[in-house]
Amino acid sequence: MTGPLVPFREIVLKVHSRCDLACDHCYVYEAGDQTWREQPRAVSDHVIAHTARRLAEHAEKHRLPSVSVILHGGEPLLAGPARLRRVCEELTAAVTPVTALDLRIHTNGVLLGPPYLDLFEEFGVQVGISLDGDRAANDRHRRFADGRSSHPQVLAAVELLQQPRYRPLFLGLLCTVDLANDPVAVHDALVELDPPRIDYLLPHATWAAPPARPGDAPAPYADWLLAAFDRWDERGRTVPVRLFDSVLSTLHGGPSLTESLGLAPADIVVVETDGSLEQVDSLKTAYEGAAATGFSVFRDDFDAVAAHPGVRARQRGLAGVGEQCRRCPVVRSCGGGHYTHRYSAEGGFDNPSVYCPDLMALVHGIEARTPAPELPDAEQLAASALELNRLLLARLHGVLDGRGGPAWARIWELTTSLDGPGLDAALATPYTRGWLLDALAALDQGRPDAGATARRLAAYTVAAAVRDGAPLTLPVPWSDGRLHLPTLGELRLAGPGTAGTAEVSVRSHGFSVRDAHAEHRVPRPDRPTPDWRPLTRVDGLVVDDLDPYRDCFGTPLPPRLDPREAQEWGRRVARARARLAGA
Repeated sequence: MTGPLVPFREIVLKVHSRCDLACDHCYVYEAGDQTWREQPRAVSDHVIAHTARRLAEHAEKHRLPSVSVILHGGEPLLAGPARLRRVCEELTAAVTPVTALDLRIHTNGVLLGPPYLDLFEEFGVQVGISLDGDRAANDRHRRFADGRSSHPQVLAAVELLQQPRYRPLFLGLLCTVDLANDPVAVHDALVELDPPRIDYLLPHATWAAPPARPGDAPAPYADWLLAAFDRWDERGRTVPVRLFDSVLSTLHGGPSLTESLGLAPADIVVVETDGSLEQVDSLKTAYEGAAATGFSVFRDDFDAVAAHPGVRARQRGLAGVGEQCRRCPVVRSCGGGHYTHRYSAEGGFDNPSVYCPDLMALVHGIEARTPAPELPDAEQLAASALELNRLLLARLHGVLDGRGGPAWARIWELTTSLDGPGLDAALATPYTRGWLLDALAALDQGRPDAGATARRLAAYTVAAAVRDGAPLTLPVPWSDGRLHLPTLGELRLAGPGTAGTAEVSVRSHGFSVRDAHAEHRVPRPDRPTPDWRPLTRVDGLVVDDLDPYRDCFGTPLPPRLDPREAQEWGRRVARARARLAGA
């Protein structure tokens, strides 16, 4: 895979490699990968210190606004309060001078008591607890090695987290689906505990070790989850359920909210107790060593892991799923399912999820149960799009945070002074968002073209000044031999592949452009000159077939419409309008 690295915004730090429960569905201890046996029981001071330093370096290099660290195991509370304090102190000291630190811990809750919660309160560590429902459901798998129930201890832990002092630390409950459990009873038991969030998780499985499917139902896991969804919906959705909220979000064009669904790139790395750097733990379900990278916090930085082929494979979005999934109508909601669940001994990870029928039935089932949102009118949509572009522009200015130098300061000063109808029209173009997102990505990734990409704002500023008839003079970057002004057109300055900066002077509603070789005058931006090409206008519509960011939809770009093609396109638009008017 080519393209920039996706930085890690979340790390899982294994603080203890053993567990005090003997859950028979555990993907760490009961799966094919048994490398946990080779790990030290507790993380050492050296691993803690090197991890904190590597994370701080990574956050600073990629200018990350925040990073999350999940304290994990095994059972992380087995590390004890003193060791966990050392972890929190080292991470806080190293990371917080660079960026915001979000500390979390995922525990079975058995040992959770005031000594731990007081420590977590001091460092702001949020607590997620694994609980599979009522006692009958939880005892099906989550028992001690001697068969005793863990349910009373977990309820006691949740009760502590419900106290006003500790409630801000409560992150939520994680529940692994078991078809033998009653979904309504499970959901009611979890909701009764008033968690901030519920996560329903499909048990980790692969084509090599498929999930249990008793009976003849084609999608039993979807049936189970939809029964829980119906109960959740019936009771007013009082507690957020991440799986359901994620499907609802993607169905309406929003982002996925969970690693298990959606096409967002993976940005998680695991640090084992010996300091080795691995991919996500769930890969241990696939085969021995599936999560290994060969890297270590003692020798390697996090960028080395981000460049690992296994990590890159999970960052390709739609291109990273198989052909069958790419053709599927629900792929933007399910994302091909959890990466681990695609594994087979024959095809590796290039398969649909072993839960494919369930994911399809779940997405269709939630879609059928959810009324279509009332569509806003065209003016509301345009206003919302403009507001989002303005927010992204403000974000770009904030990310630059003085690093743009005098050139950016001048552009920003003139842009804010021109705030009005002309700037609104320029920022409302369909491709503005593509440029803003590219500029933010360039800064995030430290690309050498980041400054020039951000300074493209000057072209929008000049276009706004031309539209408003506001005099100004401003240097504007150009590329590929042409200077493009959004909503107006483009001026050919040199041959393809060349780039530079030209000084643009606006006078009334015309402008002139001076570069190193000549001065070009455009008295009427709506009329062509030998070097100036205005946007195509057909039947009252403006066709922007010049904007360099119009390739943002991942399809090949056709050449500009010639006059004959523009007329034919206009006739088709006119016929379509007539049919709509008569409908």
